[in-house]
Amino acid sequence: MMMTAVASIPPFETFYADHSAEVLGLLRRRLGRDRADDAFQETFLRALRAYDRLRHGEYLRAWVLTIATRVAIDTHRRAGEPTDELPDLPHRDGVPAYEELAFLTDELPPKERAAVVLRYGYDLDYEQIASALESSEDAARQAASAGVRRLRRRLT
Repeated sequence: MMMTAVASIPPFETFYADHSAEVLGLLRRRLGRDRADDAFQETFLRALRAYDRLRHGEYLRAWVLTIATRVAIDTHRRAGEPTDELPDLPHRDGVPAYEELAFLTDELPPKERAAVVLRYGYDLDYEQIASALESSEDAARQAASAGVRRLRRRLT
């Protein structure tokens, strides 16, 4: 039986302080300066509403960037703008992709698990995954590939 350490969830204020600058930067790149402020507030409002349901403090950065990306997509859609260049982050019946894939990915190393979930659960490109993992695109691609190889070996 392998025991794994679970990262604790910091107070929301700490989480906000740690990630607010990066979220604002992402939203400004996606939406422009004018619309980014409203989207920023919406992102952290959504995060606050879901914060008490988090089970662990791992991947908080990727989680909040995913929320911000969804807010950007919603903002573009409300404005009637095409969203072809923005990834659509699907989920079924309100269940986030990381929960849908948990039965497959729980035993993967953390970086590989994150890369696989972000790539195949949320359909993010490797540039976005690299940003979420604070790594290079090549490292993100390798982590996703290594995770898929481990899954294939385990499932066959």
